[in-house]
Amino acid sequence: MDSSGARKLKRYFKSIKKHDVFKVLKKKKWLFLLLFLVLLPLLTSLPKPLFKQPYATVIRSQNGTLLSAKIAKDEQWRFPPLDSIPEKFIIASRLFEDEYFYKHPGINPVSILRAFSQNLKAGSIVSGGSTITMQTIRMALGNQKRTLFQKSIEILKSLKLELTHSKEAIFKSYANHAPFGGNIVGLNAASWRYYAKPPQRLSWAEVATLAVLPNNPKQVFPGKNQEKLLSKRNCLLDKIHSRAWISSEDLELYKMEPLPQKFIPFPNHAPHLLQRSIAENHEGKNSTTTLNYELQTKVSQELNRYSRILSNREIQNAAAIVVAIDSGEVLAYVGNTSNGNSHGNYVDIITAPRSPGSLLKPFLYAAAIDESLILPKELLPDIPLFYRGFIPKNFDKKFRGAVNADVALTTSLNVPFVNLLVDYGQEKFYTLLQKIGYKQFNFSPSHYGLSLILGGAEASLWELSGMYAGMARAYKAYFKRPIGLGYSDTDYHENHYLQQTGQNRENPPLKKTALFEIHALEATFTALEKLKRPEESAGWNSFRSANQIAWKTGTSFGFKDAWAIGVNKNYLVGVWVGNADGEGRPDLVGTRTAAPLMFNLFAHVKDASLLEMESIGALEKICLESGKIASENCENTLQMNLSEQQITNGKSCNYHQKLNLNAEMTHQVNSSCYAVSKIKSKKWWVLPPAQSWYYKKYHPNYALPPPLLEGCITAFNQKQMQLIYPHAAAIIQIPKEQSGARGKVIFHAAHNERKSQVYWYMDETFLGSTTSDHQLEINAKEGEHELRLVDTNGNEISSRFTIAN
Repeated sequence: MDSSGARKLKRYFKSIKKHDVFKVLKKKKWLFLLLFLVLLPLLTSLPKPLFKQPYATVIRSQNGTLLSAKIAKDEQWRFPPLDSIPEKFIIASRLFEDEYFYKHPGINPVSILRAFSQNLKAGSIVSGGSTITMQTIRMALGNQKRTLFQKSIEILKSLKLELTHSKEAIFKSYANHAPFGGNIVGLNAASWRYYAKPPQRLSWAEVATLAVLPNNPKQVFPGKNQEKLLSKRNCLLDKIHSRAWISSEDLELYKMEPLPQKFIPFPNHAPHLLQRSIAENHEGKNSTTTLNYELQTKVSQELNRYSRILSNREIQNAAAIVVAIDSGEVLAYVGNTSNGNSHGNYVDIITAPRSPGSLLKPFLYAAAIDESLILPKELLPDIPLFYRGFIPKNFDKKFRGAVNADVALTTSLNVPFVNLLVDYGQEKFYTLLQKIGYKQFNFSPSHYGLSLILGGAEASLWELSGMYAGMARAYKAYFKRPIGLGYSDTDYHENHYLQQTGQNRENPPLKKTALFEIHALEATFTALEKLKRPEESAGWNSFRSANQIAWKTGTSFGFKDAWAIGVNKNYLVGVWVGNADGEGRPDLVGTRTAAPLMFNLFAHVKDASLLEMESIGALEKICLESGKIASENCENTLQMNLSEQQITNGKSCNYHQKLNLNAEMTHQVNSSCYAVSKIKSKKWWVLPPAQSWYYKKYHPNYALPPPLLEGCITAFNQKQMQLIYPHAAAIIQIPKEQSGARGKVIFHAAHNERKSQVYWYMDETFLGSTTSDHQLEINAKEGEHELRLVDTNGNEISSRFTIAN
């Protein structure tokens, strides 16, 4: 190649370096810039979570109706996010705010250019050109001051949001966090605040009204600039009509709908349950409860109406709960009255520990029957009881000597059940109560002692209603299960007020034995269906459905709490009446104040069907008087269905005895004093002396056995005499009189012979004698003593006791 050719080639390569390479590099520069602009949104970050604001606490009924709500911690009515947004609101918001929402990538260049032009002409920011995505980002960033830099940030984050979220998720965030005037945030809160209904039930006119509010919520909202609001709404309705979403006829009707004029208070039908849900870690959540909206409002209204009547007697508070027995779902929960007074109405009595009075007696009755300790109608002693310093009394302060167990339950006698607890064992009963849902025990069984059965340990209406529902649930479920496998401990579970998912209560683990066997449950509910207090016997028929409910009342010591709990086939109603501050009132008696309210509430429960009793087991003869299995000496009997265990372990009647009498049948005799050929035998019902002494006061037909014929040896005679007080090993404290002198103690005995004379000795010192009513006033020194009683026939009893300092 010559020198000229070399020079041409050199010039060619030089031309490439100076021209073509420059062009290539220039192209890459723009490519890099374009790539940078594309990647920039990806490099920016989004708030995590997108919205960090606190939410209001909301509870709803089982069908989604709003029951109560509490404002968010930042004083904004911002409901928890809706799972789905109504289609009407999506359409209206898009047509008003961002018609091309589903087409743009987060920003709309046309809208931005139009906004830029408008702002330039106005000389200030009058339009932002924001899409729904950009508005969502702006709200998520806390509505920062509008500047060009801030707008740029919002654009970048909007692009990032579109890349990482679906359109549906973005719009949902917008609808749940958009401002709607005042401190109303989000579609859900706005719908209730302005129209008192959920968003799903809004009309097109109502949706259009709400759709225009986020555009300028500080200046235009119901109650402010109404004409401007009306104009905006109607323009939006026209646009909706132009897109064929509504007809011309409907358009005119929607335009005639009035605008809301002011805020509507949120419903507050379950304020105490709302506070409870907050305390149980549901604050800021949208909780769907098991409550029935209609029943909840009716129970609340009835409770307040009844409470206003009781307030005239200085009884200020009441609470009620309604439970579906099969599921344990709470259908109504009214924790206290809401009459606007200042008597502790904020206290949720349903969860408050209070003395339950006699409400635990059915559980002891069932437990004693379950272990064959008693039969359903067996006689229980009702005589003065002195047990380690505990002296229980019946409500009427009377003693009946002996009373059938089912009658003792329906009349709620205290002394027979204290005696029954002694026999059953207070520690064992304590453990049983824990197994079926008693949670308020703060001390050991010995701390409560025998007062446990009379309300000595506090309980709440929540747990007591759960325990009663558990018994009814176990009874009903037994007949639906395979023979021999009718029991499950899962029948005894706590009530629940939140809708539950994923729990299998349909197939619980089954077994052959249970906390209460079916016969014990049947006997308990049979007795409770017949409940009738003597002092209130007249008038119970006036209560509607009174004969269709198995129910029990309770009255605490000092007349501070009145209770009533009842069950029918499907529902439980529990009621408490009293004063939240614990002030006692003479009228605070379960049958007088709580039971009438309970019956009134049962009238609002649609299904009033009876808890069906299905007798099972084998028929067995029962002594009519004693309630025990009939012996050969029992003349009056009845047939009763008993389990095999009850028949095997049940006690045979020992109250009916065969007495040997003289020919005139006026005296008891034996071979030591009377010709055997002339002795006549007669079956006689003989109670122990102490029981007999009280029993005959209430049963004039009860005949004491004839006295022993004079001269007869008593070796074969039945027990004639019994000490009522003091019991063996009793520790007695004698108070001082007002004068300072030591007081006296009254000892009491009973004798089966009405005219028998009893001679009293203490430490071999004769104290005196008594006839008929065997009571003697004694003045004893401190220390241990022996008391000995002897009657005219030579019968003798003795007891050792201690006079304490």
